[in-house]
This record gives sequence, C-alpha cells and structure tokens, in this order.
Amino acid sequence: MPTPEPDHAFAAGILLLAVLVVVGAGHAATESEADALLAWKASLDEPTPTTMSSWNKTAPVCSWLGVSCNAAGLVESLRLRGLDLGGTLNELNATALPALTTLDLNGNNFVGAIPASLSRLRSLAELDLGSNGFNGSIPPQLGGLSSLVGLRLYNNNLVGDIPHQLTMLPRIVHFDLGANFLTNPKDYLRFSPMPTVTFMSLYLNYLTGSFPEFILESSDVTYLDLSQNNVSGPIPYSLPEKLPNLKYLNLSVNAFSGQIPASLSKLGNLQDLRIVANNLTGGIPDFLGSMSQLRVLELGSNLLGGAIPSVLGQLQMLQRLDLKSNGLVSTIPPQLGNLGNLSFMDLSMNQLTGVMPPAFAGMHKMREFGMSSNKLTGQIPPSLFTSWPELIVFTAFGNSFTGKIPSELGKATKLDILYLFSNNLTGSIPVELGELVSLSQLDLSVNWLTGPIPSSLGKLTRLRRLALFFNLLTGTIPPEIGNMTALEVLDVNTNHLEGELPTTITSLRNLQYLALFDNNFSGPVPPDLGKGLSLTDASFANNSFSGELPQMLCDGLMLQSFTANHNNFSGQLPPCLKNCTVLVRVRLDQNQFTGDISEVFGVHPSLDFLDVSGNQLTGQLSHDWSQCTYLTILSINNNHLSGNIPAALCGLTSLQLLDLSNNHFIGELPSCWWKLKALVFMDVSSNIFWGKFPASTSLDEFPLQSLHLGNNSFSGDFPSVIETCCRKLITLDLGNNMFFGSIPTWIGASVPLLRVLSLPSNSFSGVVPSEISQLSNLQVLDMSNNNFTGFIPGTFRNLLSMMKQMSPWTVESSERHDVVQLSRISIFSRRTEPPNNRSPLNEYRDRVNIFWKGREQTFQKTIELMTGIDLSSNLLAGDIPEELTYLQGLRFLNLSRNHLSGNIPASIGSLELLEFLDLSWNELSGAIPPSISNLPYLGMLNLSNNHLTGTIPTGSQLQTLVDPSIYGNNLGLCGFPLSTHCLDERSQDHRRPGSDVGLCYSVILGVVFGFWLWFGALFFLEPWRVSFSHFLDKLCSK
Repeated sequence: MPTPEPDHAFAAGILLLAVLVVVGAGHAATESEADALLAWKASLDEPTPTTMSSWNKTAPVCSWLGVSCNAAGLVESLRLRGLDLGGTLNELNATALPALTTLDLNGNNFVGAIPASLSRLRSLAELDLGSNGFNGSIPPQLGGLSSLVGLRLYNNNLVGDIPHQLTMLPRIVHFDLGANFLTNPKDYLRFSPMPTVTFMSLYLNYLTGSFPEFILESSDVTYLDLSQNNVSGPIPYSLPEKLPNLKYLNLSVNAFSGQIPASLSKLGNLQDLRIVANNLTGGIPDFLGSMSQLRVLELGSNLLGGAIPSVLGQLQMLQRLDLKSNGLVSTIPPQLGNLGNLSFMDLSMNQLTGVMPPAFAGMHKMREFGMSSNKLTGQIPPSLFTSWPELIVFTAFGNSFTGKIPSELGKATKLDILYLFSNNLTGSIPVELGELVSLSQLDLSVNWLTGPIPSSLGKLTRLRRLALFFNLLTGTIPPEIGNMTALEVLDVNTNHLEGELPTTITSLRNLQYLALFDNNFSGPVPPDLGKGLSLTDASFANNSFSGELPQMLCDGLMLQSFTANHNNFSGQLPPCLKNCTVLVRVRLDQNQFTGDISEVFGVHPSLDFLDVSGNQLTGQLSHDWSQCTYLTILSINNNHLSGNIPAALCGLTSLQLLDLSNNHFIGELPSCWWKLKALVFMDVSSNIFWGKFPASTSLDEFPLQSLHLGNNSFSGDFPSVIETCCRKLITLDLGNNMFFGSIPTWIGASVPLLRVLSLPSNSFSGVVPSEISQLSNLQVLDMSNNNFTGFIPGTFRNLLSMMKQMSPWTVESSERHDVVQLSRISIFSRRTEPPNNRSPLNEYRDRVNIFWKGREQTFQKTIELMTGIDLSSNLLAGDIPEELTYLQGLRFLNLSRNHLSGNIPASIGSLELLEFLDLSWNELSGAIPPSISNLPYLGMLNLSNNHLTGTIPTGSQLQTLVDPSIYGNNLGLCGFPLSTHCLDERSQDHRRPGSDVGLCYSVILGVVFGFWLWFGALFFLEPWRVSFSHFLDKLCSK
C-alpha cells in the first residue's frame, strides 16, 4: 500500500478531527435537551401518565415517547397529543431545543399563559397547542417565528386582541385561532395580508365590525371559517374576486345583513357554503342552482323569505341542505327529489304549505330528514320509507299531516329517531313499528290516534323514549312493555287507557320518567315499582288508582316531580319521600292518604310546589318547612292537621300561595307572617285560630290579593293593616268570626281592586259606609248577620262591576303570571300544550262562600260569574233604594231580616240576571211590582213576612215558584200560589182593584156633562130656545 502524500494525510487528519468535534457537540447538545425535557416533565401535574415512563435518563432521548430526532441526533419533533398531561409550559426551556420544528401538545389539560419564550424556537414550523386550557393573551412575539407554517391555538381560553404581528408570519399556511375569547382592534389597519395562508379559522370568538379587510387580501385562502362571531354588514360583493380559490366558506352565526351576493356564483371551486343564523334577506337566489360543485348548502335561520327555488334540484353533488327557519312561504318543489346524493335535509320551522312530494323517494341516500313546524297537509308518502334504506332520523312534527301512520315505516330498519307529534294523524299505531329495532326515540304524541298500544313495541329493546300522550288510545298497557329494558321515558298521559298497570313495568330498570296522568287506569300500582330505580318524574294523577303507593317508589332518592292527585289512593305515603332532597313538585291532593305529615316530609331545599289537600293526614307542621326556601305553593287544606303554626313558616319568603284551611290548627297567627313578601293567596279559614289579626310593622306594599280568615274566632276591630299594606287585595273574607266595630271609611280608597268583600256573621255595627260605592270592581258584597243600622246607601248605583256580567278573573302573582301554572307536558317533549288545554290555574282559582238558594255554597271555578249583595239579618231601615235596580248584573240580592219599609222598587224587573231574591222579614208594603214577572232566571224568591197587598203578578218564570210560603204572612196578598183568591180572579184581563167603580163614575160624569151641555145651550142661547119651542108646538099639534 503506497504511503499517502503529506498534503493528503494532513487533509484526512483535519476531516477526522472535524467529525469528532461535530459528534462531540451533538452528544453534548443531546444531553442538554434531555435535561431540559426532564426538567419540564418534573413541573407537570402529578401523576404523569404511565406512557411518559420512557422519559428517563437511562434511555436515549430520541427513544422517548413522542420525541423524534434529526440525523445529527438533535430533537426535531415533540408530539404529545392527547396524553392527558397537565401543567404549564413555563418550565419548557426553548433555548435548549434549537432544532425543534414541531411542537404538538393538542388535546391535553395544559393551563396558564403561552410563554413568549416559545419565540426562541427559531426552527419551529408546526405549533399545535389546540384543545387545552391555555389562557391570557397570545404573545405577539410568536410573530417572529419566521419558519412557522402551521399555527393551531384553537379551543382554549385565550383572550385579548389578536396580535397583528401574527399576520406577518412569512411562511404561514395553516392559521387556526378558533374557539377562544379573542377580540379584534377597532380597525385592522396594522394587519398585513397573509398571501401564503390557505386555511384560516377564527370561529367562535368575539370579533366585531365589518368583514376583515386583511382576510380579503389573503388571496390564496381555500378554507375560511369566521362563524360564531358578531361580524356585521353585508357579505362583501368582492369576496369571489379577492378569494377566488375558496372551497369552504363558513360565515354562520354572525350579524351579516342584506342579500346573498350574486357574485358568489363565480366561486367555481366552492363546495361548502354555510351562512346559517344571520340577518340575510331577499330570498334564496336562483344562481345557487348553477353552483354544481356544492356539497353543502346551509342557509338556515335567516330572514330570507320567499320560495324554495326549484333549480336547487340541479345540484347533483349536494349532500347537505339546510333551509330551516327562514320564513319560506311556498310549496315544496318536487325537483328536490332529484338530489340523489343528499343525505341531510332540514326544511323545518318555515311556512311551507301543500303536501310532502312523493318524488322525495328519489333521495336514495337520505339519512337525516327534517320537515317539522310547517303547515304541510296530506298524508306522509309511504314510498319514502322503502326508498331510504339509510334513514336514521325522520322528524315531521308540528304540521297538519292527516291519514294513518304509514305501515311502510317498518322497512326503515336503521331508524334511530322518529318524531311525528303534533299533527292530525288518525288510525291505530302500526304494529310494523315493532320492526324498528334500532329506534331510540319514538314520539307520536298530540295526534288523534286510536286503538291499543301494539304489543309489538316490546321488540324495541333499544328504545329510550316513548311518548304517546294527548291521543285517543284505548285498552291497557301491554305486558310486553317489560321487554323495553332501555326505556328511560314512558309518557302516555291524556289518553283513554284503562285497567291495571302490568307488573312487567317493574322490569324497566333504566326508567327515569313515568307519566300516566289523565287516563282511566285503576287498581293498585305494582308494589315493586321504583325499587332500585332512579326515577326523577312520576305522575299517576287523574286516574282511578287505589290501594297504597309503592313504598319504594323513590328508592333512588332522585325524585323531583311526583303527582298522584285525584285518585283513590289510601294508606301511608312512601317513607323515602322524606329523604328525597331534590324534590321540586309534589301533588298528592284529593286522595285518602293517612299518616303523620311530619314523618313524610323533611328538608327539601329545592321544593317549589306542594299540595296534599283533601286527604286524612294528621300531625303538626315542623320547623323543617322553614328550610324549603324556594317553596311557592303550599296547599295542605282539608286534612286533620293540628297544633300551632310555627313562626319558622315565616321564613318561606318565596311563598305565593298558602292554604291551611279546613284543619284543626289552633292559637294565634304568627305575628311575623308579614315577612312572606311574595304571598298572593292566603287561606287559613275553618280552623280554631283566635286573637287579633297580626298587624305589620312595615308600610311596604304587600302583593297579597286574596285573604281568607273565615270560620275562626278572630276578634278585634276591622284589621287596620289592610289599609297600609294590601292595596292589591281582590278578595277579603272575614266571615264567621268575632270582629266588631264599624267598617272604616278608608275601605273605598285603600283597596280599589277589591272584588269580593265577605263580612258575614260577625259583630260589626254602625252604618253601611257609602265609601263602599268607590269599589268599582266589587262583585260580591256580603255583610249579613251583623248589627248594621241606618239606610242602604243609594250610592251603590256606582258599583260598576255589578252593572254587567264580569269577565273571568283569577289570582295572579305580582311578580309573574304563573303562580300555579306548572307545565303538564313532559320536560322531554320540548313543546307547548295543544289548544284548549286545561290549565292547573283553574284548580287554584280564588273562592268565596255565599248563602245561595237556602244554603251556604262555595263558588270557585264560577266565581267570576257571581255578582250579588247580601245585607240580610241586620238592623237596616228605610226604603229599598231605587238605585239598586241599576245593578243589572246582580245574580242574588238578599235584604231579608231587616226593618226595611216602603214599596218594592217598581223597576225590580230590570235585574234580568237575578236568580235569587229574598226580601222577607221586613216591613215592606204596597203591591208587588208587575215587572217582577220579567225576571227569566229567578229560581228562588222570598217575600214572606211583610205587609204586601194586592194580586201576585204572574209570568212564565213566576209560575214555576209554586211554594206558597214565599209570599206567606202578607195578609193583603192574593192569587197564585196562595189559596186566597182575588175578587176578579176569574177575569182574564186582570184589571186592577177599583177599575169597575172608575168606569161607573166615568159614565155618570159623561151623562151629566151631556145634559148640561144641551140644556145650558137652550138656557143661554135665545135662538136655540125659540126654535126648540116651535118644535114642541108642532109636535103637540100633531
């Protein structure tokens, strides 16, 4: 082997030395990178995932998870995507990673600010920090990463203005800052065009103002997403000219206005156009039908109006069409059936009319179809379901479809959601629906479906929600329902279902919502229902169930709404109720439940509504009720509860309705009850309360509209607190107590809205104050059985509400208008009740007790129709004021048992609505006015024990009042129905007494007048006298 020349040997030595230096430097650098990465790992949240166990000093750094190195052994890529890492980037030494080109931490739990030190990664080409929890602002220093090609900071909590420095990145291609809280400066003057960007996403931020100019200058963009911001103004007409390469354009959920620019037709490469939820107008332009490359067209939730262009049927490549909620007014063009690639179509929430085109069967790839909330009629084309084998969603609710549910639906075996509710569908539920084994949601509610629930539905083992309410279904619930083991919601309310519940219903181990109310179910509820379940809603109301409720119904302690009112349940209530701390609504009224109320209910901090009235519950109210601070309705009337009312009840500051009536409560009312600042309705009547009614220490206006204290032993003067705190009062019932003294004159001005004033059976005295006449809304005035003296005020003619039939009225909240209006519709239904539904408000109307047709009756649902005055059993004197006959809306008038005198007003017949009139036991005299026969509705009349005289008037309605006692003890009366006959009883003209005598006097007066007229003329007129003498002479000569 020849010896190398000296020069060649020297060169070889230099080369070897250089290699050794580079290798040594690389090794030293690798050690430095490893130390930096391990220091950062140590700062991360503990415990770090086991997948990071390879990060240790014993293994080469290039072998670590997510780490890759270049040929020189330097770390060039760090990819730790989706490893559930937490912590910050504060300890990441960017200077120690000079060769790093990719940093991908996407899909972890990193928090804190993005460090500005990342700008030292001079080789960085890809930075992906998306889907973490980074906060703070974006460091403007990142604009110095001159090698950066992809920047992904989306789905974090970043705030502040977008740094204009980012627009200066010279090589950036992918730019994604979406789903943050970023804003823009007042203008974009400092922003530069980004000519290298092809992907730009700023969606879901707080951008405002007009369309950003710097984006229009970024001419190479193919993907642009500005959705879910607040960008306004028109969509730029120049957009296709500026961004000619667009393939994807999403401007949805902004505030763009004006028309869809016709220039968009120039975007020949556009495949995806989304401009949902803006303020666009001007209709759907026809030019869209010529954009043959479109795969997605979403124009929903705008103000476009007009018709659906038939030319959209030319978009043969279209896969997704969204035109919902646009105010579209037209029929549906059958040409849309040509869209053979369409898999999604939503035309819901418009005003589309006509029929659903059978040509839609041509959409063979349809998967999700929405046609809800329009005005479509006719039948649902059966051919759709044999032509759409991939169908998974079909929603056509809220229309006026008629006819039967197509049995062909059973062919769409991949169907997951079927919503046909709120239509006019008739007939029975097809048994073929049992073939839809993939179905998870089935809603056929609010139709006119008849017949039984098919047992074939038991095959739907994946069904989670079954809603059949508001139909006309009959029969029983089939026992096969127990096979639907995935069922979470079962709602069959408001049908005609009957019989007992099948015991197999207890097999529904996932059941959460059960609504059976308003049917004809009977018998006991299966005793194991609820055992091991987490029921949140259970309603058995308005049926004929009997026996005990299942004692483990609330076993899961998740019950929120529980209603079993208006049944025949008896026995003890489920003891688990006491531990259901999430209860919100409970209605158990009108049953025969027994037991101690304090053992059934405990602390329910979320309870809003409780009605256990009309049962046989016993016990006392505990102090626990004070912790139900959200309670608005508390109705426990008509039970056997006793004891005092605890002062703790005053802590229910949200309470609007309190009904303790018809129990055995005793003692004085708590003086703190005025703390119930939201109270609108209060009824403590028919108990054993005594003492004075508590006064208020505050002069604040109180929302109270209805106050019932009747049938107790309250005493003292007329409650003065009403003057200062109860200006909104509509009903005041103080009857059957021991109040005394006079009625204050302030009553006319201080309670101007009063409609019912009931004060019977007390010891009030003095005159009836004329100021009552200022109550222009008053409909019922009952001051009977007291010690009032003086006259009946003639000013009663000013009681305007008694002059006409009043419109319906109910108690309402001063803060809201739904005191007791709680939706009967399933919370899963997300729709309103059908028209003419029965509102629960009807069950909590105000009420009043009135002595009506011989006995005391309670008027509640018809209270708005009741108008009348009862001043009976007092010491009133004088005439009956003629002005009372002006009150033509009166249905009852009772002035009996006073010292009234004079005549019955002649115009009594003007009270055309009067049904009950009692003037007995007074000192009335004269004839019964004939106009009384004009009262067509008079059903009860008592004029006995007066000094009336003459013939009793007759009339069609009076002839039905055959009891003679109603006129008894009036010695001057005669005629039907009395046995005393009048002298002219057999005459048919019913002349008044003395009419024949008058006729005789008239005849005599006529004769006398004629006689003196003739003979007076002979006496005073000489020519007449001479002529008469000549006549006699001639007569005699003959």
